[in-house]
Amino acid sequence: MHKGQLTSWIHDKGFGFIKSAELKQDTFIHISALKEMSRNPKVGDFIYFEVEQQANGKSRATNCRIEGVASKALKNNKPRVSRNSSVPKSKLVILLSVLAICAFAYQRFTTKPVHIPAPKLTVPEVKSLPARTVIKSLEHFSCDGRQHCSQMASFEEAVYFLQNCPNTKMDGDRDGIPCERQFNSF
Repeated sequence: MHKGQLTSWIHDKGFGFIKSAELKQDTFIHISALKEMSRNPKVGDFIYFEVEQQANGKSRATNCRIEGVASKALKNNKPRVSRNSSVPKSKLVILLSVLAICAFAYQRFTTKPVHIPAPKLTVPEVKSLPARTVIKSLEHFSCDGRQHCSQMASFEEAVYFLQNCPNTKMDGDRDGIPCERQFNSF
């Protein structure tokens, strides 16, 4: 391989001449010998080339490369490399997503739940109800899901529900006497 400097270049016709200290005469160069280069040559460029003898006895440069200029093949490979490098990035994103899901599931299903005991609710006891609130027959009352004073037919029924049924909402001041406003008990 020889090295020489481009001494002339005719852009319109796509050829020029290379002067090399290794060769006796200037060597003809055609643009087709530089088809792999990313840019056209300029006068003063150093060119690496091989010499081929033509049928008419003149020499011609082949397999040429401009010093310091990338070839199109290298430029074309760069996008291919970046496209291929995006594939591992997407695989990495998928892998990280799967790992995050696994870590969440592991943490969720392997840690023991913390049980905080619920505070004990105490229902205040009715210390003394007036004589008229004594329930004579409790057989006809039963817990059927009613919770509010507006659902009670009598004061006795409200007392029964407050003392025997869960989740009643009939003693707002928590004094043990239900539905005071409704039945004007006290």
